[in-house]
Amino acid sequence: MVKRVISAAIFGYFALFVVLILLLGFRWNTQRKAPDQPIAFSHEVHVGKLNLECLFCHDTADKSTFAGVPPVSRCMECHVAVKTETPEIQKLTKYWNDKEPIPWNRVHRIRIRNHVYFSHERHIKADVKCEECHGQLAAMAKVRAVSSLKMGWCVSCHESKQAPTDCTICHK
Repeated sequence: MVKRVISAAIFGYFALFVVLILLLGFRWNTQRKAPDQPIAFSHEVHVGKLNLECLFCHDTADKSTFAGVPPVSRCMECHVAVKTETPEIQKLTKYWNDKEPIPWNRVHRIRIRNHVYFSHERHIKADVKCEECHGQLAAMAKVRAVSSLKMGWCVSCHESKQAPTDCTICHK
């Protein structure tokens, strides 16, 4: 009887472990999916083919904690004359004419709490390339998260680059 109870307990713990792994895997896989966007913007075209630098559109990334989403006016600098008859640019133009921001769906999310600090500016000044965290955007027609951006992932990167890993670097 004791052997059965022990076997059932071991099986139960193993089953719980498997369920937890599957749930965490499901959460990570859903995080990596590319969300649909209100306008089908392609980094593959803008970065890959046109060779636009990240800071051309995300112009606050080197001055701020946030990379920021470009305003519609930045897009319209080119698209007032480029591909104006395509359906996606017509959507863009409607946001411009209506003086509304594009309601982009967030792709990369860092779960920052009040005691955690992250700065795009610091990373850019340390010459960390955008691709190191955000993946090969030049090859993405539709952006998706490729890194967890969780603490362990960041610590591993800091260790590999011999960057500071002292807790006070991120935890204030």
